[in-house]
Amino acid sequence: MVQYVYEFAEGNRDMADLLGGKGANLAEMTRLGLPVPPGFTVTTDACRAFLATGTEPDGLADEIADCLGVLERSAGRRLGQPDDPLLLSVRSGARFSMPGMMETILDIGLTDDSVRGLAKVSGSERFAWDSYRRLLQMFGSTVMGVDPALFEAALTRLKDSLNYRDDLHLDAPDLARLVETYKNLISGETGKDFPQDPTEQLRRSIRAVFESWNGQRARLYRRREHISDTLGTAVNVQRMVFGNLGPDSGSGVAFTRDPATGRRRPYGDYLPNAQGEDVVAGIRNTVPLTDLERLDPTSYAQLRDHLEALEGHYRDLCDVEFTIERGTLWMLQTRVGKRTAEAAFAIAAGLAEEGLITHDEALARVSGDEAARLMFPRFDTAAVGEALAHGIPASPGAAVGAAVFDCAEAVRRAAAGEKVVLVRQETTPDDLPGMVAAQAVLTSRGGKTSHAAVVARGMGKVCVCGAEDLVIDPPGRRCTTAGGVTIEEGMVISVDGSTGTLYAGVAPLVDSEVMRYFETGERSGELVDAVARALDRADAVRRLGVRANADTPEDAARARRFGAEGIGLCRTEHMFLGDRRKLVEAMILAHTDADRVRALDALLPLQRQDFIGILEAMDGLPVTIRLLDPPLHEFLPDRTELSVRIATAEAQGNPPSAHDAELLAAVNRMHEENPMLGLRGVRLGLVAPGLTAMQVRALAEAIVERKRAGGDPRAEIMVPLIDAVEELRLVREEVDETLAAVSEASGMAVRCPVGTMIELPRAALTAGQIAQEAAFFSFGTNDLTQTTWGYSRDDVEAAFFSAYLDKGIFKVSPFETIDPEGVGRLVRIAVAEGRAARPDLKVGVCGEHGGDPASVHFFHAADLDYVSCSPFRVPVARLEAGRAALTDTEASDSR
Repeated sequence: MVQYVYEFAEGNRDMADLLGGKGANLAEMTRLGLPVPPGFTVTTDACRAFLATGTEPDGLADEIADCLGVLERSAGRRLGQPDDPLLLSVRSGARFSMPGMMETILDIGLTDDSVRGLAKVSGSERFAWDSYRRLLQMFGSTVMGVDPALFEAALTRLKDSLNYRDDLHLDAPDLARLVETYKNLISGETGKDFPQDPTEQLRRSIRAVFESWNGQRARLYRRREHISDTLGTAVNVQRMVFGNLGPDSGSGVAFTRDPATGRRRPYGDYLPNAQGEDVVAGIRNTVPLTDLERLDPTSYAQLRDHLEALEGHYRDLCDVEFTIERGTLWMLQTRVGKRTAEAAFAIAAGLAEEGLITHDEALARVSGDEAARLMFPRFDTAAVGEALAHGIPASPGAAVGAAVFDCAEAVRRAAAGEKVVLVRQETTPDDLPGMVAAQAVLTSRGGKTSHAAVVARGMGKVCVCGAEDLVIDPPGRRCTTAGGVTIEEGMVISVDGSTGTLYAGVAPLVDSEVMRYFETGERSGELVDAVARALDRADAVRRLGVRANADTPEDAARARRFGAEGIGLCRTEHMFLGDRRKLVEAMILAHTDADRVRALDALLPLQRQDFIGILEAMDGLPVTIRLLDPPLHEFLPDRTELSVRIATAEAQGNPPSAHDAELLAAVNRMHEENPMLGLRGVRLGLVAPGLTAMQVRALAEAIVERKRAGGDPRAEIMVPLIDAVEELRLVREEVDETLAAVSEASGMAVRCPVGTMIELPRAALTAGQIAQEAAFFSFGTNDLTQTTWGYSRDDVEAAFFSAYLDKGIFKVSPFETIDPEGVGRLVRIAVAEGRAARPDLKVGVCGEHGGDPASVHFFHAADLDYVSCSPFRVPVARLEAGRAALTDTEASDSR
């Protein structure tokens, strides 16, 4: 029989799939002997069964009743007992942390009768009525569907009528009156009264947490974080402990290390006389965790001991929620904490240095995406103007955008291509779409562990919290600084998440210290050292080579500085742009062979010089030169523009330019309905006489010159868009003839491996034949994805990709991360059949997927030899190639 409910003492942290992350860690802390309020966890199995059928699975109610009975007996009182009530919390807890995305209900068990009993046993009427109004607000909105803004509005009206700044000033009669207001609000909005049966409160709360798994904000968060929709959430039911019992009580959030920088010190927020939700909601500004040492030195010392024990046990940064109830410390939750990119590298390096983890584990705990974020520029603090406001630096980085004051406006403007900064008093889970859309989040309330800070850090967004001097007016869509400056919606502001500073306008940027390291090799500072160590380890363990896509000597030199081991794609068409376009025009318009030869002869020395520079920059490393790929019409003026120019001249009574008329005739002659599937790639080389020979001659002569200069040029020739082996065979013959001619003329042997791009499904499916003529394959995954899916990337991404993501057809765009089932299968087929025909076949990838972390892992598993990506993505690919090798090793060890 399936067990749906586990007491905390029955579980452990290895049961996260079943108990959720929160439940597994509560069980683990219980096993460690830490002071955890007792409780039980309803499993993800129960959630999935409920979501599949709409009803609770058989036996669940009985298991909950049994565990509740154990809890009541241990407490010596019953749930909602009128004279001395046991109160419970109900919290969600999915396998992966989803902060604020699902539901929490506190103080379950309070009723019109038990609130008086709670007042009597606690000795505080105010506390009892405060707890009851919290239950009504949470239960009313979460379980009964009342708009939470209505509760907030009622609370605000009461405070305003009494001229109170916050809810701490409300006394017991005030809160009792608020309770009646809330009950009337619930019955008025729903037509039903708040339930006075504590068992019904518990049952409906558990059901509401199950249902919140499919809430809009939870689905949005999972889509962004690539969390499966099928996991479900567990529900944790726990005995309440109270931080709102007076000045000797409170709640807080603590990290074993600074999650923004990785520094080894306790870090967090504490809020006296408050329940835990108050801390993350940012409704009152917290005090730094270190202030707790002054307020309650005994609890602070205990907390530090628990933090040290947890970090040693989990061997990682731990995030802890705690409550102090009249001087007694309780641990409510722990998890491996979310962190910024900077902190990820610093913490991994620090833990390895301290011997808590190995260097391989340190590498596994950082990612290419995090490395990429560290390469983003920072504000030039020496050149910015006077700051408008200061807050708490909650998530580092530099962001510029138009100020917006609500979630919907942030989404609307971002969808229109505008960069925005979301400005709020505090954020709630409902603000998630706006946070996703924004470049940065700025709040006037809350601290380092508020909802805004935690979610922004997890998403890698810039965040500044607790800018108290900002007076934010959401209805007026503006805010005002302490200096009297008004920021209207749409005004551009700059947010520095590293210093907690706000500037007007666009602040100037400078390279980050990590980018400077890649550019100069200067290894200074703890962060740079941590990044360099991770890359050194990745380079030591990775099997997959990393090359760069580079078309100029400058790009090639940068790629080499960034750690590229060669060039996997040099696009020769980029050498025909600018002033050289006229020479391509002359080749296209040539009426005779002699005219065409003259045009090609003019292009040859220019292309040769480009090749010399690139080969010099990559001396001793392979350089893959792709022959001309795009349709020739791309080098001619736009068809519509030419037609308008000629029609305008005729309308003005002037004869059109003969050259324009000739160009238009050529454009019309070469017009194709779908040029990306037309005369391009290898087809172009086969029907445009002399073009392939000119490019190969330019390369061969560049090789000769580099050899004479004492260099070690290692050029490879790549033929694009092959469909059939016969195409490659014909091009190879022309290449071999040209290389032989240059060798004879120069007296120096010139040899270049000739390979091809696999970017069409037919090429992948006939790879065994093509490999007989190819020294190497390089997958052009951009076109391979387009032709496999039947998508024109430029057209469909804006047209319907967002709808496909919403409907779950894609979890991620196939142009962003390789599609393993379709495109990936073609890659695997081509690798297997190509190597079966030619065992020494070298195989790489040069599409944009070569710099995508998830795709790098796929290419490693598919047994490719190298990936090639833009120079700026080279460090990302190096890091992920190392991590992929570690994953492979772990899989082998487990077998």
